[in-house]
Amino acid sequence: MREVSIGALRLDRFAEVLPPERVAVLKTAADRAAHRLAGRTVWNVSSTERGGGVAEMLQTLVAYGQGAGVRTRWVVVTGDERFFTVTKRLHNLIHGFSGDGAELDADDESHYREVLARNLEGWEEQVRPGDIVLLHDPQTVGLAGALRALGAQVIWRCHIGSDRADGHSSRAWDFLRPFVEDADAYVFSRREYAPAWLPASRVWVIPPSLDPFSAKNAPMTEESVRGALHRAGIVERLDGDGNVAFVRRNGTPGTVRVHHGLLVDEERPLPPDAAVMLQVSRWDRLKDMAGVLTGFADHEARFPDGVHLLLVGPDVRGVSDDPEGAQVLSECRQLRAALPPPTRARVHLCCLSMDDVDENAHLVNAIQRHATVVVQKSLMEGFGLTVTEPMWKERPVVASAVGGIVDQIEDDVSGVLLQDPADLDRFAALAADLFRDPGRRARIGAAAHERVTRQFLGDRHLIQYGELFAALVAGSESPSR
Repeated sequence: MREVSIGALRLDRFAEVLPPERVAVLKTAADRAAHRLAGRTVWNVSSTERGGGVAEMLQTLVAYGQGAGVRTRWVVVTGDERFFTVTKRLHNLIHGFSGDGAELDADDESHYREVLARNLEGWEEQVRPGDIVLLHDPQTVGLAGALRALGAQVIWRCHIGSDRADGHSSRAWDFLRPFVEDADAYVFSRREYAPAWLPASRVWVIPPSLDPFSAKNAPMTEESVRGALHRAGIVERLDGDGNVAFVRRNGTPGTVRVHHGLLVDEERPLPPDAAVMLQVSRWDRLKDMAGVLTGFADHEARFPDGVHLLLVGPDVRGVSDDPEGAQVLSECRQLRAALPPPTRARVHLCCLSMDDVDENAHLVNAIQRHATVVVQKSLMEGFGLTVTEPMWKERPVVASAVGGIVDQIEDDVSGVLLQDPADLDRFAALAADLFRDPGRRARIGAAAHERVTRQFLGDRHLIQYGELFAALVAGSESPSR
């Protein structure tokens, strides 16, 4: 177990993007939470500090917790390849997919227990009775029983799920149920994700949120977008060098480095005048990067001349909890290599370095703002931060009508929904139509920004967590909702 160092962020910065009455509500809620949680520590436990939506949210939620006067800390479990292979299998099964097709057996359960028991050593001395511990996702829930025995109040925050139970998800829940039942409360992004055997009174529904001030979402000038993408070698240089400076989470200045090889198998960056269809996600089978590539390549003629596809994911060497990533990236490289040269020249794979999380976020920000149309053709999605982020930036998004995405996008209002993620012809048609209609792109983009402002910013998220913590401290149960 290792701790992630996070500095405090002031809540009053929300006044820059929210009306005064919403800021006042947040401040009142924060003062109440600080009073109720005095003397307690709120711990967050996750499987990685970088390379995914959970880590990104914790970067800011932990900082705002500290800024609200609540002692808030974040630790990350360590594990070996077998541990993360098992938890990736659980991840796929919960979503209703077979994943690697392997079974979950008694040896897997024993190894899972052993790895988490080793993580508890030493850290258990820091957890005090009355502390609140949020365990994030299947990688950490096996700690629940031991932490409750120490007197902590334990919340399992599950960021994934499927609206419909099937044989695959049942296998995962059978494995996890003994651990899950040890927690005091449960948080899901959608009520449909909670297994039927969980007591409804202990289930809370709290969708994720976006931090509008992070390096990934802060405003950027055209000069900054151009400078970042040129310096990183992703887009060919236009006139001038552009601005390569950015602000880190701790308020210190940063500078985009010169990068070599972010574009996989590429000799040249994207043309500066290219219209870009973009998907940003992990190299994860459920994100279906290969399907996006195939859908574009097989229906290339639908798209106007000059449209390029850019698939962006993390450098797989920097994501320790996802052993599947390298395989998915390799499959995408093979698909691209098999394309005819003219088509291949319009398809680009990009792996962003993970050794500097702030620079990585700044580059994603620039890439999303540079895109003409953003897609998220996931086969399943618990909640898509990679949908919310471009919506905040007023980009039109075409996304699969699966999981939490249907809570984020109103079809043909704040985005465009693909009803069947496997329908590549329909996917290409929806995306191509947006490229041909700039007025519709602008209308959808403006509505998308407004929807994120109303429903998916951090003030709502923090207030809901405060209500949950207060209920635990008071010994009460989840309100009916």
